[in-house]
Amino acid sequence: MTPGRYAAAGAGWAIACPHATASAVGADLLRAGGNALDAAIAAAATLTVVYPHMCAVGGDILALVRTADGSLTVVNGSGAAPVGVDVAAVRSGHAQMPRRGPLAVTVPGAVRAWESIHELGASLRFGELLAPAAELAARGVPVARSLAAAIVADADELVGDRGLADLFLPEGRRLAEGERLVQPALADTLRLIAAEGAGAVYGGAVGAALVERLRAGGSAMTIGDLRAHRSELVAPIAGAFGDDTVLTAPPNSQGVLLLETIAALAAGAVRDPLGSDLDLLCELFRLTARDRDEVLADPRAVDVPLARLLSPGHGADLARRARSRRGAAPDVSLAGAPPTGDTIALVTADAAGNAVCVIQSIFDAFGSQILDPVTGVILHNRGSFFSLAADAPNVLAPGKRPVHTLMPVMVVRDGLLVGVHGTMGGKAQAQIHAQLLLRLAAGLTPYESVSAPRVVVGGGPAGSPEDLVEHEPGVAVAPLVASRFPLLALPEHSEDTGHAQLIRRAADGTFHVASDPRADGAALAG
Repeated sequence: MTPGRYAAAGAGWAIACPHATASAVGADLLRAGGNALDAAIAAAATLTVVYPHMCAVGGDILALVRTADGSLTVVNGSGAAPVGVDVAAVRSGHAQMPRRGPLAVTVPGAVRAWESIHELGASLRFGELLAPAAELAARGVPVARSLAAAIVADADELVGDRGLADLFLPEGRRLAEGERLVQPALADTLRLIAAEGAGAVYGGAVGAALVERLRAGGSAMTIGDLRAHRSELVAPIAGAFGDDTVLTAPPNSQGVLLLETIAALAAGAVRDPLGSDLDLLCELFRLTARDRDEVLADPRAVDVPLARLLSPGHGADLARRARSRRGAAPDVSLAGAPPTGDTIALVTADAAGNAVCVIQSIFDAFGSQILDPVTGVILHNRGSFFSLAADAPNVLAPGKRPVHTLMPVMVVRDGLLVGVHGTMGGKAQAQIHAQLLLRLAAGLTPYESVSAPRVVVGGGPAGSPEDLVEHEPGVAVAPLVASRFPLLALPEHSEDTGHAQLIRRAADGTFHVASDPRADGAALAG
């Protein structure tokens, strides 16, 4: 596939999103004098309109923001379980957290995160940034390829919620690619947020409607839970990758898995990670995923051993354990939910030194399968990632955030911005990032890196072994067969391997930007 709309270059600014309309909205603001923060917020809001199966006003965000002075801030917009949740009652009715419905909904942090990004240094008024999204929701947008596929795949579940059925299955008919999707209630909600700020959700009329809808279904969510929510602003965690420093979000994000992987690579575990040693790379992916499932949690509630996970000794131990798989019987168990998730990544940068990576999500396709008809807002199901096992670090508890798959990434060298990297892909996001870094290090262009065939470990249908490797055509499977990895072939550019967005800044200051052809996006620069 030729790059076409999926690659661009320019010295002034760059943006890539998984939907071309969102990229265009952000680019228009950059051309009009806005900065990378303005473009990121506007594009994120637009994506809730054009990609509603993957992100929503009722979802979460983790973002990494670099401002012109070189400051780097993680905006953690993940929300907590309701303070009044009755954990014993949830356990009495469920063996594990429900994937859908009101009990799977934690406080949605997306809108507060938009406002937090704005406060870090956007140049335009907050309300101005939401206006394009509101107009698109009111006027209607063509149904994207990815959305049409999700409607087909989830049609049997969508009929169970009146709001979703009325919007995506009008008169019982599935909206098809190219048909117009009009969302008047969402348009009104976006206009209200534009006028009142995030308070419209966190204590205002939008929040009150969402709480009423959730409580009617048995949730303990209150308006007080929404009022109490704040974005958490923290420093990124970092790891070395050659001469570069890779930056990502600390727990409750799974970002540490990427840093564990590159530390193991630095220990010499894998000489040809995308070729003859692909089996060792995949084993590293499996081992780091176990760390996520066994020790990661909300650090406000649990002591997460972050220093140990980031230590060189742990990286060397992972390398040793990965090598030990060769010639031995694999030590595996069954995986839980598949690693893919319904999430978007967008990246922006400008010549002044601002850059943003936003990862925005409702977790599964159409989230909790709840669309509040009053506000037009789809609510996420991030709470389904909690465990109900009493001894699990990630166990459900009042006011606690679940472990989060979202993990924005940037790369710097000697303090200068080198890359802004983002991907969807649920629990496999760290795996996708590692493959992107390796391809870039091998000399591939940004477009070649995002479009190259990928692997995902731990996916497949529910109940698949945790070492199942899904792979696209062109992947060197011989080492995987030799190391007895179970395999599942995917079609070319399968959305099951995530879709990534990537900006790299060359030594002369030129931005080279790429958008993954697995989505409906575009890369733009000027």
